[in-house]
Amino acid sequence: VREEPINLEQAQEHHRYKYFPETGEERYESFLGVPIIHHKKVLGVIVVQQASNSRRFDEGEEAFLVTVSAQLAGIIAHSEATSAFIGPSLIATKEQDLVFKGVAGSPGVAIGQSIVMFPPADFDSVPERSSSDIDADLKLFDGAIDSVRVDIRRVGERLSSQLRPEEQALFDVYIGMLDDKALAGEVQDKIRAGSCAQTALKHVIKDYASHFEMMSDSYLRERAVDIKDLGRRILSYLQEREVVDQSYPDKTVLVSDELTPTMLGEVPRENLVGLVSIKGSGSSHVAILARAMGIPTVMGLVDVPLTKLDQREMVVDGYNGDILISPSDELKDHYSAVLNEDRELDEDLKSIIDLPCETLDGHRVHAWVNTGLMADVVRSLDHGAEGVGLYRTEVPFMINERFPSEYEQMLYYR
Repeated sequence: VREEPINLEQAQEHHRYKYFPETGEERYESFLGVPIIHHKKVLGVIVVQQASNSRRFDEGEEAFLVTVSAQLAGIIAHSEATSAFIGPSLIATKEQDLVFKGVAGSPGVAIGQSIVMFPPADFDSVPERSSSDIDADLKLFDGAIDSVRVDIRRVGERLSSQLRPEEQALFDVYIGMLDDKALAGEVQDKIRAGSCAQTALKHVIKDYASHFEMMSDSYLRERAVDIKDLGRRILSYLQEREVVDQSYPDKTVLVSDELTPTMLGEVPRENLVGLVSIKGSGSSHVAILARAMGIPTVMGLVDVPLTKLDQREMVVDGYNGDILISPSDELKDHYSAVLNEDRELDEDLKSIIDLPCETLDGHRVHAWVNTGLMADVVRSLDHGAEGVGLYRTEVPFMINERFPSEYEQMLYYR
């Protein structure tokens, strides 16, 4: 019950020892059992025994088995998740009401049909190739940059009616990355050194992304996703990929390995009801936009087979960080009731949004917001917040290329 290794020198003396000769089990003296645990659930146990020469397994042997069990846990969980879609498993007896646990990215509940969006291009498929015409490769790269810049501006304009300037500034961040002389300049330098445009771009994007991924701060680590998304979009133009128009159901749940703001803008807002990102956290740009737009979002869904999620009825529970695949009628009725309650609550709150927070016996309570971004402040003001209760002072340092001056920090606080 304690879910920990058991290492016994004389196993037969243990009060839970039991020998079952009908199973063909051999008698043993030494025993080491290590649980295979995934998300606090015991999936199985690895056991090694020694029939003679009674001894306690040493620390190195125990540590090795613990390491193996940790590796097996992820493999078994992924296998269970995959087999849940094709037949009976430990997770579910039928392909209905399959529940997968993630991280809440934006609150709310959505019921719709999933559409999996894959990256526009894959760097792993780019070979190491030299340039046969350096000037042509430089021209091709510059054209790809211009095309992606146009695409991002188009997406930003499509979302402009739903986002405040502070939130829409995230798209300016993308444009700024494209205009960054360092990133584009490094690609051009590699092309001039003899690499073809695709190969040069691959090396620069992977270098930039790896630097961000190694950072200790979670917000900065998430920027690796933005870098890779931009890189893949540039690569798709370098490869002259033919753009295929995607149709979206009336109630679309957009699913991807790593959702990005530009993916979000490609779905008509009236069709988009929920978001699911296999990777990512609540500090990602997508989570910030999702909260601003009021779209229920779940992120960080490890061990879920992405290819099995396309074109499925799905519930997105942004309160608890769960997704439910092929929900039964009973579950759909439950979440439909939650949806209706949310709508009624929103309507009720709109009628009192300008009233002070005061109890029936006259006690005044201040509604303050915890924040680190101007976008959070603006949204909170719209929902009746009266001030800032906790301000994350590190944010102005994280989002600038230099330390803000004392005067700049004073303006932030004011």
